[in-house]
Amino acid sequence: MPGVAVTLGMTASSLALAGLAAPAQAALLGSQVGQLLVALVVVALVIVVGKFVLKLAWRLITIGIVVVAAFYLLSTLGLV
Repeated sequence: MPGVAVTLGMTASSLALAGLAAPAQAALLGSQVGQLLVALVVVALVIVVGKFVLKLAWRLITIGIVVVAAFYLLSTLGLV
């Protein structure tokens, strides 16, 4: 491959990435439409990860509310 420097410690996968990813990335990020596509994909990933984190957070908050409400009821009745 012309233009690819091979250094000590480079594996076949890093050579493949050096030869294939750089031109693809340059072509994708070289235009405004490509940059918009990359930005939209990144935003979509952030939304998917955020949705998972918020789903987990709601479960933790709900469990906390139930535990605190049970403790409050038991302490009001003088059982705790």
